[in-house]
Amino acid sequence: MSGASARLRFAPSPNGRLHLGHAYSAVLNARIASDLGGLCLLRIEDIDPTRSRAEFTQGIVSDLAWLGLSYPQPVRRQSRHMSEYRAALDRLVAAGFAYPCFCSRSEIRAQSCASDPDGAPLYPGTCRGLDPHEAKARRERGEPHTWRLDMTRALPQARACGELGFCTFDGGDERWCLVDPAPWGDAVIARRDVPTSYHLSVVHDDALEGITHVVRGSDLEAATALHVVLQRLLGLPAPRYHHHGLIEDEEGRKLAKSRGSASLASLREAGATPRDIRARLGF
Repeated sequence: MSGASARLRFAPSPNGRLHLGHAYSAVLNARIASDLGGLCLLRIEDIDPTRSRAEFTQGIVSDLAWLGLSYPQPVRRQSRHMSEYRAALDRLVAAGFAYPCFCSRSEIRAQSCASDPDGAPLYPGTCRGLDPHEAKARRERGEPHTWRLDMTRALPQARACGELGFCTFDGGDERWCLVDPAPWGDAVIARRDVPTSYHLSVVHDDALEGITHVVRGSDLEAATALHVVLQRLLGLPAPRYHHHGLIEDEEGRKLAKSRGSASLASLREAGATPRDIRARLGF
């Protein structure tokens, strides 16, 4: 696909300042959008009420402008659209594809003997068989709970539309990649504190904003299997995907806010220019 119908997005979370890895993804998205003659949107994925902060959102905007990147307005901020995600969740619940889970993280760790593709303890399905009346009563009492995708019910429905997979692109080459969502188990699709998760909100927003090409890091490639299932269950269009390599530190680890990787702001303060950053990233 090319022309004005091509739409991409750069979608950072405002839980810290952008680093070189973010800059690479942002510039690459803009470059591919330009090559396709389309648009690149900015989306602020701020569903986390404890880690998302206004100063980080402003920092994202400032850093991207400093790099010479601009985006159509208004910019979508996920925290302002919780009712939309709640509606998508309600559809999955009503169709029998999601159930409430009252297990704590420590309980899951104690019960699990495997890991999901992100390395987290694989949920053993403890609450999947709860009596619906008991589950409703516990929710009405205000017991904290997440909502989990019932993978045993979701997969047959998702596969009714054909084999599970996604179209990956690299330059002008495209190919079909088969996926197996089963290793995710009954993944969380709505957190305790908000009626959504990264997985649910991202497939909703990609469809809503008409995203045709998703360009993101290879650390999110495994999650695409889960996203394919949610797209099928919700009747959403599937974009093409490109999972790019990650920028690593001197020890071969991907850059991360949690490890204090040098931010674009600190590099700018040390005298780096936007041209320096682009050259360092291979642009």
